[in-house]
Amino acid sequence: MTLPNLPNGLTLSRIFLVPILVVVLLTRTERWELIGAAIFAVAALTDWLDGYLARRRKQVTTLGIMLDPVADKLLVSAAFISMVELGLAPAWMVVVIVGREFAVTGLRMVAIEQGITIPASPLGKGKMATQVAAILLLILGEKFLGPLAVLGKVTLWLTVILALGSGLDYFLKFYRKVGNELPSGNRA
Repeated sequence: MTLPNLPNGLTLSRIFLVPILVVVLLTRTERWELIGAAIFAVAALTDWLDGYLARRRKQVTTLGIMLDPVADKLLVSAAFISMVELGLAPAWMVVVIVGREFAVTGLRMVAIEQGITIPASPLGKGKMATQVAAILLLILGEKFLGPLAVLGKVTLWLTVILALGSGLDYFLKFYRKVGNELPSGNRA
């Protein structure tokens, strides 16, 4: 009997938490901030845990490799777009962050078609950490953090800076590895 793949199950649970998170945030029921922060924190924790378990249990799968970044982007994009609707984050900052996610995903897909993998960079991992912190801090806000709520805005700015820096880093890695291998008709 084959045991179920727990890391893939965690990744799928993160995807299923996304619409629940959006509903909680945007309906603003009583204690929506605490419930939303808890849902987001659990979902973000599964991002770390699924990778850790996949490597430790030797359960790295093609499905997991493909689903994990999709789950990450869905979670972060949905949370940030909700932040705009709630008036907690400027739309232009969210467009930069979410736009970078789509651009890097596109670069990675083209690289994969060429048989090349562009691994996550330290800047990209730092960006993910600041995204999680910014979202949690912005959700909790002044109501729960008092004067420390300003850390949400500071972390959001840091996220934008890291999004731009890591996006440039991915583009440069992509160009070095793939740019010279593309047929001349496919170059911009």
